[in-house]
Amino acid sequence: MVNRERMAEEFIELVKIDSLSLNEKQMAQVLKSKLEAMGYEAFEDDAGTKAGGNCGNIICTVKGNMDVPAVLLMAHMDTVVPGTGKKPVVDGEYIRTDRTTVLGGDDLAGVECILETLRVLKEDKIDHGDIQIVFTMGEEVGLLGSKNLDYGRIYAKFAFIMDNGGPIGTVAVKAPSQNKIDAAVNGKSAHAGIEPEKGISAIQIAAYAISMMKLGRIDAETTANIGIISGGHATNIVCGRVELKAEARSLDEKKLEAQTQHMKQCLEQAAEKFGGSVEFKSELMYPAFKIGENDEIIGILKKASEASGIELRLEATGGGSDTNIVNGNGIQAVDVSIGMDKVHSVNEQIKIEDMAKAAEFLIAIIGKGMLQIKEK
Repeated sequence: MVNRERMAEEFIELVKIDSLSLNEKQMAQVLKSKLEAMGYEAFEDDAGTKAGGNCGNIICTVKGNMDVPAVLLMAHMDTVVPGTGKKPVVDGEYIRTDRTTVLGGDDLAGVECILETLRVLKEDKIDHGDIQIVFTMGEEVGLLGSKNLDYGRIYAKFAFIMDNGGPIGTVAVKAPSQNKIDAAVNGKSAHAGIEPEKGISAIQIAAYAISMMKLGRIDAETTANIGIISGGHATNIVCGRVELKAEARSLDEKKLEAQTQHMKQCLEQAAEKFGGSVEFKSELMYPAFKIGENDEIIGILKKASEASGIELRLEATGGGSDTNIVNGNGIQAVDVSIGMDKVHSVNEQIKIEDMAKAAEFLIAIIGKGMLQIKEK
């Protein structure tokens, strides 16, 4: 059913379009035109205006002929840096770039799987329920498209986010919450050679605080990291201010809060010891989600696995995605593998056969998988 050559050609076409986060306008226009060429009405929402981008999300509803709940298919349009002037190369069974940029399979492979699925459903006259499609903007810089989506327009009961790695059939059913942490340590500047006694080193305070922190893998459900430290102007000045950017993640909200408070307390104790002060801000970037073994969406996935012959692999992930936001808005959602490999690097690649199998799995989800679910 799936046309592998068509998928590869269209994926390469999409990859060549620059679509860095908050600058996805050209990609949005192309995708809107492709949906309209299939005979569907697509429109752009105002998420870009709300989030500071140059375009919004692309939204489309395809009416079905089966009496089953509607499904939402989602993938994001933006790619990370270095992602300008991508030159895709077909290397045997893989598509990669010339190794100077990312490929953008994260998440243009997800976009392509959705486009091919829609074509096959139409060409082969496969029965299905209503399908809602959302191509989001700004996913890589804070899940901005899904956060600013008008969920009043979305009536789907189940969502399949095409934005996961691993073997085809891998589905993330559990993911953590994340707190973004911005902290500043204030000391006191002084001449480091003439009167260092009159200074209070913000670097020393920060270093002492970090040495007390539990970081990395805290437990099976929780992680924490200091990602960026900046401060200081010259070696002959006692540094008066250091800024830190960090994060904490956990599948358990109480553990997330405990880890965040632990990091704050370490900074405050260090500041008190050396006579400085701390500014601390934490912000919930996205909520955790956990799909239960007996939830309806698992039954859909199992049926699709049987129908397609693709082994189902349910997993927990340590990353966040649009899936977190969609679940947080009351739609049962999972993150489905599209075969992307070595993402966010110049070594990124994707196997053409994996993209085709991902589309076959998605077709099975929408067709055979949904047949067992009746509207209540």
